[in-house]
Amino acid sequence: MLRYLPFLLVLALWIYAFIDCLNTPEEQVRKPLPKVAWVIVILLFGEVLVGPIAWLVAGKKRTAPGAGPAQGRWVAPDDNPEFLKSLDEDDHKKDDRTQD
Repeated sequence: MLRYLPFLLVLALWIYAFIDCLNTPEEQVRKPLPKVAWVIVILLFGEVLVGPIAWLVAGKKRTAPGAGPAQGRWVAPDDNPEFLKSLDEDDHKKDDRTQD
């Protein structure tokens, strides 16, 4: 069973790189090669790990983790200042109603 482990690891990396390349928007792919060319490189050179490793190292623009939410991305309600402000406004409205 252990003799299949290297084959399974190569296959897993191959599949991961292929799916990652397909799911990456065109504008996040580095410019020496277009996205279609990267897919072909991953498929042709996947068995020897050159294609998947090349994609992971040089194919996609990577961003630093924790760089903050990007413009237009979903933000959790407890991190959204507009949502917290609306809660305060709702709370003040309830206080005004109970005092009347």
